[in-house]
Amino acid sequence: MTITAILQGKGHEVTQVRPEDSVLSVVQLLSERRIGCVPVVDDGQVLGIFSERDLVHQIARDGASVLERRVGDVMTAPPITTDDKTPVIHCLSLMTKKRVRHLPVVVDGRLTGLVSIGDLVKFRIDSIESEAAALRDYIQSA
Repeated sequence: MTITAILQGKGHEVTQVRPEDSVLSVVQLLSERRIGCVPVVDDGQVLGIFSERDLVHQIARDGASVLERRVGDVMTAPPITTDDKTPVIHCLSLMTKKRVRHLPVVVDGRLTGLVSIGDLVKFRIDSIESEAAALRDYIQSA
């Protein structure tokens, strides 16, 4: 199964910000939406990603003044991305190796979705449970 299957269930809507947005405004957005990260996008192209980890790192380094900076100056770049044809298991492996919790989904250079490690794990668990139920039904009918 590929990322397409997850996006079909989850949808393609992605909260995103611009590189010129202030860190404070982005932090407020994260809080309001109760999300952990946002892609930083300019003209449909993902330039980076800004996460809770980025905020903590920057505050530890520079103090509260970071809230006045542009998010484009403190985001993680270049972003680690995937496309919609990538197998779910490959994305899980990539996220584990790179120690990231979110992957922007980019198709033809444009942001088309965002998947979290939670989305991928839930999908895998649902798939495994479905396979197990099908095997039980097959065995019982034999």
